[in-house]
Amino acid sequence: MDRAGPARYHTGMGGSASPIDELARAVRAGERRALGRAITLVESRREDHRAEAAELMEQLRPFTGTAVRIGMTGAPGAGKSTMIDTFGSNLTAAGHNVAVLAVDPTSTRTGGSILGDKTRMGRLAQDENAFIRPSPTGGTLGGVAARTREAMLVLEAAGFDVVIVETVGVGQSETAVSDMVDVFVALTLPGSGDELQGLKKGVLELADILCVNKAEGDNLRRAEDAAADLRAALRILSSERDGWAVPVLLTAGLSNTGLDALWAAIGEFRKAAEKAGTLAARRRRQAVIWFRAILQERLSERLFHGPAEERIKALESAVESGETSATAAAEEALAAALG
Repeated sequence: MDRAGPARYHTGMGGSASPIDELARAVRAGERRALGRAITLVESRREDHRAEAAELMEQLRPFTGTAVRIGMTGAPGAGKSTMIDTFGSNLTAAGHNVAVLAVDPTSTRTGGSILGDKTRMGRLAQDENAFIRPSPTGGTLGGVAARTREAMLVLEAAGFDVVIVETVGVGQSETAVSDMVDVFVALTLPGSGDELQGLKKGVLELADILCVNKAEGDNLRRAEDAAADLRAALRILSSERDGWAVPVLLTAGLSNTGLDALWAAIGEFRKAAEKAGTLAARRRRQAVIWFRAILQERLSERLFHGPAEERIKALESAVESGETSATAAAEEALAAALG
């Protein structure tokens, strides 16, 4: 993928259109190089790219909102990538255009990330009706890249009608992803001890659909037992909300088992949510959540890299040496940055 600067993208349309106009046009036309550059632009932390990214998103915004947005989570080893590879291939074979945003963890020490999802989704990566974007978390809270939502909107504007966000399955990534998708799918494994430990109560409360994955061969009986345990747990938790009883499905990515039932359940959930008016309300709430997240990030960057940067460093030293309390230092830092 071409990694040239997004704002320098030209399509030969002539001198009248700005680079962002050209990029928006190319994104809407589904040009792969433009997609990569547009996502690189909205993910960029460079100050000079941010105004361009905002302009691009404003141009694309009228053409977003029509895709089915799916979040998938599960502990490492739960088979998320294999599941998505087969599930996405089923959808493209049925005439859908599928995009996958696969969020990889970033090392807090080196800043590096694995970004191996294209390898793990080999079949889908070769599909002309699919687009996979590995994206490092950049160390953001919850394991979700800071611009995952904007990347999702870019892909919707390009005509992808199914967008899947795969999380790293650790930390608070589940909450972050549930705040950007229409339906949240959680995967667990059979025979790994106490399945309820593998799916924390918080995930059970967030999940719209649960899948006991790798339910095939010798695992099938254990998967059936695990599914029964999860259904019992859901009854105890009174998981039904807005008239939707969370289903527990048996799935297997390798053998393509249960994935048609998963797609049907996703459709049923969205239909029920649309009828109840909760899907539109969910998206409106998510837009506000992401506005606040971006605002918080901007304020944090302004605080630590703005005019008060040197004063904050001095206050950090004072806290470290015990000369002042963290609370008092924080108040002074805010006053210096915002006063």
